[in-house]
Amino acid sequence: MSSVKLERPGSDQAKNAHNGKVLKGLETIAALVRSVEETPEPVATKVEGTIPSWINGKLLRNGPGKFEFGKTHYNHWFDGMAMLHQFKIERGEVTYMSRFLQSDTFKKNSERDRIMMSEFGTLAMPDPCKNFFQRFLSRFEKFEPTDNASVSFVKYKGDYYVSTETNFMHRVNPETLETLEKVDWSKFIAVNGATAHPHYDPDGTTYNMGNSYGRRGVLYNIIRVPPEKTESKDTLQGAKILCSIVPANKSHPSYYHSFAMSENYVVFIEQPVKMDLLKIVTCKIRGKALSDGIYWDPKQETVFHLVNKHTGEVSSVKYHTKAFSTFHQINAFEEDGFLMLDMCCSDDGQAINNYLIQNLRKSGDALDEVYNTLCRVFPRRFVLPLHVTNETPKDQNLNTRPSSNASCVKIGDDKVFCQHEDLHGDDLHEYGGLEFPQINYARCNAHPYRYFYGCGFRHLVGDSLLKMDLKDKTFKVWYQKGFYPSEPVFVPSPDAVEEDDGVILSVVLTPSQVRLSAAQT
Repeated sequence: MSSVKLERPGSDQAKNAHNGKVLKGLETIAALVRSVEETPEPVATKVEGTIPSWINGKLLRNGPGKFEFGKTHYNHWFDGMAMLHQFKIERGEVTYMSRFLQSDTFKKNSERDRIMMSEFGTLAMPDPCKNFFQRFLSRFEKFEPTDNASVSFVKYKGDYYVSTETNFMHRVNPETLETLEKVDWSKFIAVNGATAHPHYDPDGTTYNMGNSYGRRGVLYNIIRVPPEKTESKDTLQGAKILCSIVPANKSHPSYYHSFAMSENYVVFIEQPVKMDLLKIVTCKIRGKALSDGIYWDPKQETVFHLVNKHTGEVSSVKYHTKAFSTFHQINAFEEDGFLMLDMCCSDDGQAINNYLIQNLRKSGDALDEVYNTLCRVFPRRFVLPLHVTNETPKDQNLNTRPSSNASCVKIGDDKVFCQHEDLHGDDLHEYGGLEFPQINYARCNAHPYRYFYGCGFRHLVGDSLLKMDLKDKTFKVWYQKGFYPSEPVFVPSPDAVEEDDGVILSVVLTPSQVRLSAAQT
């Protein structure tokens, strides 16, 4: 696999208390969090280098593109209005187009030229045109979830949707980026939301997770959506709750952004990033954003729950480890009676509150300070023994794999304590760790694998692309100063033999040059 630029990393740099290199003089990235205009008609781009002739298709991306309406503005990076992007690659040429998602939230905000709907980090303030009594009463209105689906593109039954973490998705046309239909998860199954990172079986069956808040209290739910439609207008018909898991603390359930899946198991990671439900349901009364109810509790352990995909049975054995937070998993697979669980982990769970727009727009020493107080994220592997019984010995390492230095020790009848192994060497510290992991999904998801890809973080956003080799825990780097790549997408070559036969596609932003690039390595 070729890359634009290859570096061999070093490991002799000073590291801060958060396992990262202390950096000074970071380039301002304020231009990355400014509102932009949509480009609804395809425009030609200038291609530098050569795109392999076999790459023909559309790279679809989703993210925030508008951060204010009139005199009102959003506070958090996650809050901006969803903008859909399409890079159409055909016979070595690329065209680009973009459209704002025509969500109800976007339409309401646009009609009144002010923020009418609350988002994760921004509370919509009462209409100033109302009298004092009306504004006071509006504080007691039910909190309405946003349909600003700005996180990702997902597929269900062959259709494309854009998703966030509420109960709303939007079906979109991948050819034109037009918004087609608003879909509500809660009309099909008893959930109040779903993640924007589902997993797929080879036959197209889709798995996801979502919370429910009802008569049975708070539950974490595993969702299964069938692979095919029974009628042409189908969306989520046939979706079922495979099983439900009771939180360790029903009034303070864990926040989760994604989950892991092996061939036979769904793995839910109950992490100590917690949601204070009382604070969340009273956020309008208190004049606070929803994010005010999310907090990090390092005194709590992280717990792995295993669910059999075929039966819905939740394993009685719980796998505990020290407190960490995770947004994205790399892969999970079963081998020799163990489940290997690979994910990007941080020893701190406060990062979600650091991506305020005011932080991203800082410069000079103030920007350096924000970055250097963040905890870095690194790839780790946990090894979970699958056949723990009453006869399984306690207080000894059950991991018998000679290639792994992770440990798993039975410390109670249904409790195993796990310690991870690093999937990297010390040299990754110099590149700020790794996030937004991707693999050759069609070939390797839920199976043993060798390579994964991600972004290095020597800034508040990714500033390099990394190719990690699990065989010897080395990596290769693509880096150009002032270039900020997005989550990599692996595209296998048509006649691929090796796992890494293919290319990486990434949308690269260049704030100092105010242009958009699509890098191929």
